[in-house]
Amino acid sequence: MIISTTPTLEGRPIRDYLGIVTGEVIVGANIFKDLFANIRDIVGGRAGAYESTLRDARRQAFAELEAEALRLGADAVVAVDIDYEVVGQGGSMLMVSVSGTAVQL
Repeated sequence: MIISTTPTLEGRPIRDYLGIVTGEVIVGANIFKDLFANIRDIVGGRAGAYESTLRDARRQAFAELEAEALRLGADAVVAVDIDYEVVGQGGSMLMVSVSGTAVQL
């Protein structure tokens, strides 16, 4: 499955547009990650636990997008947009949302 942020794929003409596909993942903040992130804020450095959680959420959202595209019979997803939002009471959760257009090449 080809997944691209561009609206077309060079040298690969789009034969049919199958519709918009999405993948959304919402992850909660963990109290221990928050504690260590606060310590890192004080002493400097990267918040590895948050980065790992963000990477995992993004991978899951792309997996959902791809699965939905495959169900439609797509060869590719073009014009993909990735969005990150803080949701929940006090911003306690992170939402990763990806969307694009499923196509047949």
